[in-house]
Amino acid sequence: MLAVLERIDPHSDRIDLLVDLVECLRPHPHWRHDKARQAVRTLCQLLKGNQAQAWALRCYMVTLLETRRHTSLYSDIGILSNDGFFTELKRRISYRFLPPAYDDRYLSQVLNQVLYRDTDFQWIRAVPNADWLELFDVVAGAEPPPGAAPNHMRFTTLMGLLDAIRTLSCRVCALGLEPLLVHSYSEIEDFDSPFLVQNIEINKYLDEYGRYLDGLLEQMEDAKHVLVMLDQCEEVVAKIRKGALSTGTSVALTYLLVALTQSIDRLRKLLFLVDIGGQLPSAPTLDLEAVANDATPPSEPPASPHRAAAIALAQELIEGSNTKYQVRGLFRDNIDLLARNVTENASRTGEHYIAENRSQLRKMFTSSAGAGLVVGFMAMIKILLAYLKTAPLVEAFLFSLNYSAGFILVHLLHWTIATKQPAMTAQRIAAGLHRTAGRGVDIDRMAELVNKVLRTQIVAVLGNLATVIPVAFLIAFAYPYITGHHLVNPAKALHMIHESDPLHSPALFHAAIAGVWLFVSGLVSGYYDNKALYTRVGQRVRQLRGLRRVLGQARLQRLSVYIENNLGGLMGNLYFGILMGVTGTVGFLLGLPLDIRHVTFSAANFAIALVGLNYQVSWDMVATTLVGIVLIGAVNLLVSFGLALWVALRARHIRFRHGVRLLRAMGRSFASAPLDFFIGSKAVPAKEPAAAPERGTK
Repeated sequence: MLAVLERIDPHSDRIDLLVDLVECLRPHPHWRHDKARQAVRTLCQLLKGNQAQAWALRCYMVTLLETRRHTSLYSDIGILSNDGFFTELKRRISYRFLPPAYDDRYLSQVLNQVLYRDTDFQWIRAVPNADWLELFDVVAGAEPPPGAAPNHMRFTTLMGLLDAIRTLSCRVCALGLEPLLVHSYSEIEDFDSPFLVQNIEINKYLDEYGRYLDGLLEQMEDAKHVLVMLDQCEEVVAKIRKGALSTGTSVALTYLLVALTQSIDRLRKLLFLVDIGGQLPSAPTLDLEAVANDATPPSEPPASPHRAAAIALAQELIEGSNTKYQVRGLFRDNIDLLARNVTENASRTGEHYIAENRSQLRKMFTSSAGAGLVVGFMAMIKILLAYLKTAPLVEAFLFSLNYSAGFILVHLLHWTIATKQPAMTAQRIAAGLHRTAGRGVDIDRMAELVNKVLRTQIVAVLGNLATVIPVAFLIAFAYPYITGHHLVNPAKALHMIHESDPLHSPALFHAAIAGVWLFVSGLVSGYYDNKALYTRVGQRVRQLRGLRRVLGQARLQRLSVYIENNLGGLMGNLYFGILMGVTGTVGFLLGLPLDIRHVTFSAANFAIALVGLNYQVSWDMVATTLVGIVLIGAVNLLVSFGLALWVALRARHIRFRHGVRLLRAMGRSFASAPLDFFIGSKAVPAKEPAAAPERGTK
């Protein structure tokens, strides 16, 4: 460190000297933050003991700052570009492999070269702010040696801040007038746009600021009126976010809202820093109180708000520079609202999969039994398609067509496949947790909801199995009388039974894959429900003149309403069928043990195989297969439910830490009424009081 200080030329603007100095401060390994704290304190002591080196470092830093352009550092770093989500994603991925060329004329590029490691912001934040401020004071207050010319920093940094404010204001104005945003909040056309007015007010403020710096004004007003317009801009953004929960959203709209929020937040921070009179309220996101308390030891007075704000902004800029090419951060900032909308729509669908009483349980059993009829024929068709011995990709297409057509038929008939429920009911549980998050979780009510989900799921599975096994058995039994031979030969039958063996085959692993696809289909359903709302699919269908001439106005109206309300369900079943159909073929082409095991199809295959073996099956094989089918169903449900609940909780920013209390509450419910625990009560329960709406009503 001392050797680097001795090499510093006060009149040089070379970056390598600063790179070497920071390398002395950077801890090795990077998680040893205590080493960084010690290095900063050591540097401070060295400069205190040698005023000549402190003066040389001061002149060197002033020269660096004076010869670089500041604006892009304050207006771009840590803020999304205007390119859109997918363009930004592509740029970040490409720059991770081949970063762009540096341009030393810009201060932001100097920051990239000096703090080039992705983890630099961590140790910089770990060093107490008091140490950074002490180091700054030592360098800034260094006395020039005898005969040295004074070295005063001109208004370069201040002018960079003012230019950044003007740039950000123009950007907020442009983003606020985007047709995508106006489409989502049409009320903005009924009055003067706050995004436009804030730009006018900020230009007035900056013009007055310039006259003040030139000495043409003795005193200038603060920017409180500008902050009022920024408040109105944020109110519009909040209304659009809230409205998106009922009207849907898109990746482009979410990206636009994030970029707007970041730009407005940065504007507030820069306005606070350049405020001459110090009359502006501090921006809440700066957390100035925490920074000020950390910046000074308990025995000293707190740091001034402006110093605390400056160091907080510096740390934010460094973190933004270190993470500007991270793909994870881009997804984290942009997908939350979209994920919330997807899971919110899935939650609304999940309400239909929860039986409140015995009457609804009987309806669920009947609905599930109807789906079992369809699945029995789907199992037969898949076996016949396999006999065609087509090319792998053609076979995958035929399997997918069989699955998708069957699942869509089940949906059209308003029947229920049990394993599709967890991906929806998990969202319903997460929505219930979210409604009570502000006032504490009601464990007993949550236990009651989970109990309803559990018994509804059990009844649905039993309904599927109650019909799929007899239907598959009857198909296999009747098949020889029609064709003269069994649907499956003994070798094929033994293979089908072996596929459900939980001990000697990867049946449970394949069941987990099916659980993942069930979860994905739930997300697809939520996504298309959101898309149907956001793009107004129903209205667009009603506008088709050709379809109106064919169907008539009344039928077209019913069709548009059906598509708007069921697009998610139809697309979810379509994609689920495709995923089920192609998994085995992909595994075959890649040489990987990939396949799917679904409880209803496994049960149907067992019934068909039993006939194919002329019932010559040992009891231990029957028992092993039945246990395997039960375990396959359990894995299907647990994987899809667990993934869906995890995503729903993450989308709502909920952490549930009451698992033990929930289990105890369910245990008390079982002990008090074992029969009602599994088959529900006879009476219709009173409806819960309406919670504060999280999304608009239709």
